[in-house]
Amino acid sequence: MGSDRPDAAIDPPGHPDDSDRWRHDTAHVNGVAIHYVSVEPDPAAVDHPTGDAPLVVLLHGFPEFWYAWRHHLDPLADAGFRVVAPDLRGYNRSSAPEGVDSYRPAELVGDVRGLVEHLGYARAAVVGHDWGGLVAWESAIRDPEMVSQLVVLNAPHPAVYRRALRRSPEQLARSWYVLAVQVPWLPERLLEAGEYRLVASMLADTATPDAFTEADVRRYRAAMARSESLSAPLNYYRAAARDTLGRGLRSLLPGTETRDESVRVPTLVIWGERDRALSTDLLDGLDAWVPELRVERLPAASHWVQADEPERVTELLLDELA
Repeated sequence: MGSDRPDAAIDPPGHPDDSDRWRHDTAHVNGVAIHYVSVEPDPAAVDHPTGDAPLVVLLHGFPEFWYAWRHHLDPLADAGFRVVAPDLRGYNRSSAPEGVDSYRPAELVGDVRGLVEHLGYARAAVVGHDWGGLVAWESAIRDPEMVSQLVVLNAPHPAVYRRALRRSPEQLARSWYVLAVQVPWLPERLLEAGEYRLVASMLADTATPDAFTEADVRRYRAAMARSESLSAPLNYYRAAARDTLGRGLRSLLPGTETRDESVRVPTLVIWGERDRALSTDLLDGLDAWVPELRVERLPAASHWVQADEPERVTELLLDELA
């Protein structure tokens, strides 16, 4: 269990570097406990009762946790939104159910739906980066009545990604890590080695300089150490690979209908063009699935776009959500 690891006591809720506006809570939804941080809108800065403030849900990626949105929580709340950043299932202080099937898209979308309803809402603007972006795409596809607006940062639409894996040797080569994670046991050991040295190298070596401070990296390493199971974050990749393979096999069967993967809500895609894992080709033809699409490319940003250029990302979020 993550609570037995040496680093588990580091970085408790109420960390001294956190804003005093950030509130930690837990929602018991969809069979799991989801830890989240919320920020209420400043009553002096909004022209409606705070209880009527629209909800924005911020979903992080691998190997992060709610803290990935540290630069954006307060500015969004200051603009009149109720802001919530959960730890996805399997990460940090959220529970980590066993088995690869617990991390299939339907379960992840169910967590978002459960959190939105737990907070007393029927709909929310959903914002996601990396794996959180994939969950955001799936939420808009599978549960469009829940999603009022969609913002995705450096995460491909599932249909576009499958197409790229079939047609683009470059993207297939960039996705080597997805295949590497499919083997049992070894990825967990590599992730844990050197007190989660891999987490530090992923963040520090692939982002722009100064995107992550040493204190940030320590918090990410501590959050991964705190997770109940190191298999849980990796099972996202394993479940996705099974889902992709299953869809490919089903498409060969006569009379098998493919699901509608269109997105019918206003959508902003923010893309750091220096992403080592995801090619900008994944933006090509995206409007075939997303009619109300706006794409903003950040040429100098990496995969960790909201850490590389937090002010610009905040500006784009506020403009789109307003």
